[in-house]
Amino acid sequence: MGKAIFQALNDFLSRTHDMGAFVVDFSDNSFDVMSEGVFSAILDGSINPLEQLAESSRIHEADRVVLGAFCRDLLGSNKIPIHEDHFSVSFRGLVSDIPADTDYKWITLTAVIDRDESLMAKCVIGHLKMMNNAEILNKIIIDSFTNDKHPQVFNNQAKRIIDDESRNAAIIQFDIENFKLINVRYGEEKGTEILNYIKNGLDTICTDKQVYTRLSADVFMIAMSYDKPEEIERLISRIEDRLGIFGDISYKLVFGVNIITDRSIPMRKMGDRAAMARQSIKGNALKNVCYYSDNQENKLVTKKFIEDRMDYALEHGEFVMYLQPKYSISTAGVVGAEALVRWIHPEKGMLPPVEFISVFEKNGFIIKLDEYIWEQACKAIRGWIDSGVQPVPISVNISRVHLTDEKFIDVLDRLIEKYDIPKNMIETEITETVENAGDSEVIKRLKERGYMLLMDDFGSGYSSLNMLKSTPFDVIKIDRDFFSEFMLSDRGKKIISHTISMSKDIGLDMVAEGVETKEQAEFLKNCGCDVAQGYYYSKPVPINDFERLVYDDWIATD
Repeated sequence: MGKAIFQALNDFLSRTHDMGAFVVDFSDNSFDVMSEGVFSAILDGSINPLEQLAESSRIHEADRVVLGAFCRDLLGSNKIPIHEDHFSVSFRGLVSDIPADTDYKWITLTAVIDRDESLMAKCVIGHLKMMNNAEILNKIIIDSFTNDKHPQVFNNQAKRIIDDESRNAAIIQFDIENFKLINVRYGEEKGTEILNYIKNGLDTICTDKQVYTRLSADVFMIAMSYDKPEEIERLISRIEDRLGIFGDISYKLVFGVNIITDRSIPMRKMGDRAAMARQSIKGNALKNVCYYSDNQENKLVTKKFIEDRMDYALEHGEFVMYLQPKYSISTAGVVGAEALVRWIHPEKGMLPPVEFISVFEKNGFIIKLDEYIWEQACKAIRGWIDSGVQPVPISVNISRVHLTDEKFIDVLDRLIEKYDIPKNMIETEITETVENAGDSEVIKRLKERGYMLLMDDFGSGYSSLNMLKSTPFDVIKIDRDFFSEFMLSDRGKKIISHTISMSKDIGLDMVAEGVETKEQAEFLKNCGCDVAQGYYYSKPVPINDFERLVYDDWIATD
């Protein structure tokens, strides 16, 4: 059938000077080429035309990669979804046989896959045509309109796809992770080449049911219709496979997908939801595709509220230091406290730390907040000393953001000097991670400056046992989840017991977090761990309530 169609096409094209055609038969890998006239320089009929176009040096350098990928896709036509049979790509080629002629002409290659009754690809029929001036101008206009300055063409095309209720619809948005680093490392010109490569590549990947635009910089968006969800996954895979590397430069593409459930909402909002999904996995080493859910929109609203309010909240005292007592299990007395932050909004009440701490760590505000809590802790200790009572040490958290610059140690030193308190009254808590593993110079410098070091969340994630041999820390705080989970079995209890015993043998003190029952407290005492904090003793409380716990009827004055 393919040969018969080709013969009819050949008869027609033989009467036209600026057209060409070919057929590639998959049954026996044979081919036939009709390339008389202007296309004889590009297709000479000596080798498979798809292979020749894919490797031809007569194709403009800027179009060579895209055309090559297009032709190689057609050579593997059995992998192309059955509903995709018609493809087109435009490229520039040298059609003259004159060696000195470098006048590249715009050419359109249209390919149709002919399938048998079982829908397997039988052959590819190709049609080459010189683009006329009107077509070239139209391409330039479309290219200029499908960018960040003129998205209306895309919006109109996308709306037609989404309004077709006979098929499902989705919006896909993707970008290059850490694209700025590519510009820094390889130069902005190379970055522009990569963006053009992706844009041109989408020309060959997207069908008439998949329209795309470049929103801005390295962010691209696709509107598509589909019958089965696998079609979305297949499209994403093709984009990754085809466009995830440029020459010897590889990069990670990150995708957000919004399955359209309400076709009446504005196009901008549909795109925003795909963007939310994409942004939610930024920096995730294990995931590069995320589907939108309503929860992501709620998180975005919360994040915006937090960032809009954070400076005002700090200036107007909405952040409050709470203290969670540390108890001696043997004496039942308070031996210290951990300073924690609570955000008390005048209308919303107390906001959960889990909502705002991660936001502050990402945007850097955690530095201001940490330093504010450090000062509140120093001020509390100064107040106890002035009131003639024996102060207990307060441990303050050092965010991992601080560990990139040791200047924070100077801030601590100045606060201790300002309030004239003993340095051993302020202890520093740091979460041990792969990034700051025990040999961190900043942590060592903190130790050299005379601060007590507490390793927070011991046993969570990172292989903490391995680094105990060289740790500069003085105290290990057993993670609450590690502790509660291991307490559920005899084997787990033995692990806790041996961990405590080993730590004491090498001179490390222990604090157990998340102690919630008398049984847990007794178990820790028998294992040799005498300091604990948790709801069995007290939840975090405002400073006035803490002072009542520690000093009986002594109440601090404002």
